[in-house]
Amino acid sequence: MKQSLQLRIGQSLTMTPQLQQAIRLLQLSTLELSTEVQEALDSNMMLETVDDSDSSVPETKTDKSTDDNTQDTSTIESNLNEDNTIPDELPVDTVWDDIYDSMSHLPTASSGPSDLGDMEVISITGESLHQHLDWQRELAPFSQTDSMIAQAIIDSINDDGFLAASIEDIHQGLVDEYEIDLDEVAAVLRQIQNFDPPGIAARDLQECLILQLEQFDNTVDNLQFAKQLIQQHFALLASRDYAQIMRQMKLSEEELKEVILLVQSLNPRPGSHITDTNPEYIVPDVVVSKLKDKWVVELNPDAAPKIRINSHYASLIKQVSNSSDNTNMKNHLQEARWFIKSLQSRNETLLKVSTSIVNRQLGFLEHGPEAMKALVLHDIAEEVEMHESTISRVTTKKYMHTPRGIFELKYFFSSHVSTDSGGECSATAIRAFLKKLIAAENRNKPLSDSKLAHILAEQGIQVARRTVAKYRESLSIPSSNERKQLT
Repeated sequence: MKQSLQLRIGQSLTMTPQLQQAIRLLQLSTLELSTEVQEALDSNMMLETVDDSDSSVPETKTDKSTDDNTQDTSTIESNLNEDNTIPDELPVDTVWDDIYDSMSHLPTASSGPSDLGDMEVISITGESLHQHLDWQRELAPFSQTDSMIAQAIIDSINDDGFLAASIEDIHQGLVDEYEIDLDEVAAVLRQIQNFDPPGIAARDLQECLILQLEQFDNTVDNLQFAKQLIQQHFALLASRDYAQIMRQMKLSEEELKEVILLVQSLNPRPGSHITDTNPEYIVPDVVVSKLKDKWVVELNPDAAPKIRINSHYASLIKQVSNSSDNTNMKNHLQEARWFIKSLQSRNETLLKVSTSIVNRQLGFLEHGPEAMKALVLHDIAEEVEMHESTISRVTTKKYMHTPRGIFELKYFFSSHVSTDSGGECSATAIRAFLKKLIAAENRNKPLSDSKLAHILAEQGIQVARRTVAKYRESLSIPSSNERKQLT
């Protein structure tokens, strides 16, 4: 085989560290971005936050020193750009640590004596269901053996408050180590079922409802009928066979309605409201409002972090004689500029994409979900001249505040269904139509999926029955049989 040299010309996409950082910031949510910015502030002495009061203070003669300092900073940055000490762009396929040293040993703007003194930072968290039950177990007059059985039972309770294992399995797991009978396990279970919340440690839904009814005062109206309904006619209630229930219990329709209202006041998942999970709050990234008959799209000022170059530290670069410290400070300054530029790019892209979405979904803002248009990522990508993957990153975990509520940007994208008139109807609009039809239906004779498909067909929207069922399930709406109620 003969060896030879060949020259080939081609194009390939490469990602510099600056581009990698910009893409990473682009896909972060508001809360994740706040954490990222705080970490940058803690690690980079050249970054500082911008207070609202700074932008509102008018320029006066007394601010001459500040202006001079700012001019010095600008001069320093321009000089650094002219120098080849700090590159304008990092080489391809490198990372920050390849160019810059670790900054953990350097002083930061937040370093110094703590203002907290000896104050202790206390983390407040919620109480889990098992902790709540263990607390009651310790207060209960259990013997040492019964307390051990109670602990095993509590460990078998799931997050909804139901007993996930049978008492036989619990007994089998304890009998090898302790000499206990199955009746002892059943007796301890009965005591735990008197714990808070009502209905806890039930083995099925029927027992859960009965346990809750047993804690009602006997003076409650229709209490005995409610117990009889759950204990003797639970299968008929589950199938909503109200006619058969009225015949067997010898109740009128109005009386049965009052009994069912009492049953519906019970909690089918008694353990669900006790959790140690902290709530997650949504901070909208974009705010949409209508001003003078025109829809305006703005970035949420509370969500967009405001940071800038610290002029004091930037001015010290030329005053530092030590070459090592001078290089470190220059590295900090360049990284700070790149970080601010990435944030600006993120905000500009988010605003551009959000504006394009609003312009295409004006019908939704004016008339509601029924007027939502079909929209895919390619449509927005083509308009803003970006790649679909970029649009996907922008619209993931980003939220828009509108007069109709807060929605994730991906909510405005949906597939379409062709209409008889040759137009298109989005899947979101079809879901809104279904929700509206079901809300207005006769509760005694709810609309079936076939009937809903027929009604949509009369409006020119051809949708199969199974598609209607899929949309209905996505809205968490039960089937027609489960929606049946007494009028």
